[in-house]
Order: sequence, then structure tokens, then C-alpha cells
Amino acid sequence: MKFLAIENENTNEHVIFSGELLREEALKVHQLYLDGIIREIYFNDDHCAVLMLECKSKEEAEEILSSLPLVQNGLISFSLTQLKPYTGFERLFNS
Repeated sequence: MKFLAIENENTNEHVIFSGELLREEALKVHQLYLDGIIREIYFNDDHCAVLMLECKSKEEAEEILSSLPLVQNGLISFSLTQLKPYTGFERLFNS
């Protein structure tokens, strides 16, 4: 199953994204990419991460996202949406 995950920053004036924590995040994301779980990753205009995940279930996707260091430290969270195949082309062939 494919999932779209969009980062939400948990704003707090005392939050510090340390270099070490950002490195840990990058290492974890890289491993998930190598494992074929994160299929694509981007930044949007707000510099928030947008991930395409391949998981067996929504629960698995949530568990994987919760394992990220920035999530574990309460700095970010994700909005998660399951993507389903587009069936709109069927209208072209049904008369």
C-alpha cells in the first residue's frame, strides 16, 4: 500500500534542531529509503518533508514514522493518507 506523509512542525519557541539530531534523522530516513519503505522524499515550499511510503498497513506506516528521531523528540509529526489506484479512466471505456 502507498501512503503520503506530510510533515507538520510542532512549533515551540524553545525547540532546537541540533546538528546531531538532524544527522540521526537523516541516517534513519536513509536506511528506510534503502529498505524500500520510503520510496520518494521531497521538501514542499514550507521546507516540510513530503514522503511516499510503501507499507503493509496504515498502522505500519504510523509505526515507521513514529520511529523517526524528530518525531520521537516531539519536534515534528506527520499527516498520513493512504493512496489508492485512480479509477477515473474507466469512464473512457464504459459507454
